Amino acid sequence: MNDTLFDLPSPEARPQPPEVKAEPRLQRPNREQVELRPVDLESLLPADHRARVVWEFVEGLDLAPLCAEIKAVEGHAGRPAIDPAILMALWLYATVEGVGSARAIARLCEEHDAYRWLCGGVSVNHHTLADFRVQHVEYLDRVLTTSVATLMAEGLVTLTRVAQDGVRVRASAGAASFRRRPRLEAFLAEAEAQVEALRRELDDDPGATTRRQVAAQQRAAAERRQRVAKALEQLPEIEAKKKATEREHARASTTDPEARVMKMADGGFRPAFNSQLATDTATQVIVGVDVNNVGSDLGQLAPMTEQLQERYGRAPAEMLVDGGFAKHDDIIAVARPEVGCTVYAPVPEPRDPTRDPYQPCPGDPQAIAQWRQRMGTEAAKTIYKERAATSECVNAIARNRGLRQFRVRGLAKVTAALLWFALAHNLMRAMALRRAAECAPA
Repeated sequence: MNDTLFDLPSPEARPQPPEVKAEPRLQRPNREQVELRPVDLESLLPADHRARVVWEFVEGLDLAPLCAEIKAVEGHAGRPAIDPAILMALWLYATVEGVGSARAIARLCEEHDAYRWLCGGVSVNHHTLADFRVQHVEYLDRVLTTSVATLMAEGLVTLTRVAQDGVRVRASAGAASFRRRPRLEAFLAEAEAQVEALRRELDDDPGATTRRQVAAQQRAAAERRQRVAKALEQLPEIEAKKKATEREHARASTTDPEARVMKMADGGFRPAFNSQLATDTATQVIVGVDVNNVGSDLGQLAPMTEQLQERYGRAPAEMLVDGGFAKHDDIIAVARPEVGCTVYAPVPEPRDPTRDPYQPCPGDPQAIAQWRQRMGTEAAKTIYKERAATSECVNAIARNRGLRQFRVRGLAKVTAALLWFALAHNLMRAMALRRAAECAPA
């Protein structure tokens, strides 16, 4: 019997309330909270980190010549200077890592653990880094000599066979900055007038609020005047290398007067410097460095051989160069008994296709005749293969580390930049060579 007045729907037919899904519980980021984390710099890097290798190398250097230039000394007023070891280590490590900008290094010193470890709490700025990079060319050159000499004393580098190659690196100058003499003279007159006008403005109203801006403009105008004057000084040298009918077309750069337009590896012509690297073939250690603004490698063999003889007290027993270096005068010069260097370089194809290029020509000096005959042997061809295996590898490593364009101007500063690449490369090679020697069976 039904106890209700009306029939009720069955429970299955009753409408069910919509299911409400609960909100998920999430851990959301809160980047405004303050954290206090006790961290010591020493624990940030593993024991075999590259930064520690760089610091160990710098600690072994004699930095007295750099410290002697510091004017802030005990007992006198002045803010303490940054330890040259820190700046040296920062540039070496940055070069190894492919960082070539002073501003980038200064930023990394605040953000990257390896750079922070090298600084050790010392604050550095990009101005100090940029100045240090180019101020000590002679010291960097001595460090290259002493570091290679140390490897020679350890028996890791023998200087028996050296490969030399030229690398044309883009200069910090645009093609449009090259001007002829009339235009350069007009630029110089404009720059001198601008400097004089700014000087008068500064003298007439020394208390103006724009005094600092006018002073900066005056410095910029003076620097431009110096560059234009330097370009005019370089013109006679450029004109001397041209034919008499083409000398009026000689041009020099107002941005980097010492840069020259050269044919690059891709066949194009751009402002560049000719960087010469001499590398030990057995170890790929760079033993010699030179920079010039000559667009050809012809005539670069003898100067590099003399440089190596001066650095290490003896010339290499053998020099491997490509055909662009094969100047007869250089081959004769390095073959002298007091030098005693044997040259391996390709013999050019004779104009007469019937003549054997490896047979001496009538009137050939003894050194040239021996060079021709030597390059015709299978032994010489096998030895010469080491040139490409050495030079091209070292060039590729330098390119990967940023040696694609110099960011500094002038031969002296460009030489300093190239020396940083050589020192960084040798540091990594020395580490690999010493590890290999330790693992070699007794």
